[in-house]
Amino acid sequence: MQPTIDNVPKHIGIILDGNRTLAKRLMLKPWKGHEFGAEKVEKLFEWAKELGIKELTLYAFSVYNFNRPKNEFDFLMKLFKESFEKAKKDKRIHENKIRINFVGRIWMFPKAVQEKMHELMELTKNYDNHIVNFAMAYGGKAEVTDAAIKIAKQVKEGKLDINQINEETFSKNLYFNNDVDLIIRTSGQIRTSDFLPWQGANAEWIFLEKCWPEFEKQDLIEAVQEYSKRQRRFGH
Repeated sequence: MQPTIDNVPKHIGIILDGNRTLAKRLMLKPWKGHEFGAEKVEKLFEWAKELGIKELTLYAFSVYNFNRPKNEFDFLMKLFKESFEKAKKDKRIHENKIRINFVGRIWMFPKAVQEKMHELMELTKNYDNHIVNFAMAYGGKAEVTDAAIKIAKQVKEGKLDINQINEETFSKNLYFNNDVDLIIRTSGQIRTSDFLPWQGANAEWIFLEKCWPEFEKQDLIEAVQEYSKRQRRFGH
């Protein structure tokens, strides 16, 4: 039975941190931690739906992660391809009308991974019950830079007057423009790691000691309960 929570956040961001840390603690290869982490993401979809959370943004792969050791990087690319292919056939995604987005510099990924991403986005683009954004090859500074470049091009081409540039214009040129209510970071690290500096400007933050693969439904419930108790001040 679900607890009654008065103020459930519509949009939660999660930094999926600690896969490698857990694997090291268990004396396993780093990629085993990534496997465990991917399995947990599948469960997260279900928990979020049960709690009435409309949108998730998951920090799955940073723009800085391309310098991982080759064997770990290759395993991750294989895991991404397999996970995205599996998601295409996942009845829960289609029955619950979950739209899947990939946000970031996804052109940096190997072509085969990009193809799987685009296939999944195309397949779910008309779903609107729930949204899951995977931040892949993502960096907050990179997102703001890319938005500035897009706006500069529009001004140069005469499509946008410089006097029309405001927060709303800038938001529309980001990878996505839905503000985040709550951001959770696992693994005991207390830093934002360049995650959603614009969309999360007024987000509440919760830092957990658990590594991502150890995250359970009760942790999500407790985070949402904690959020519901806070008085949000929106920059003040």
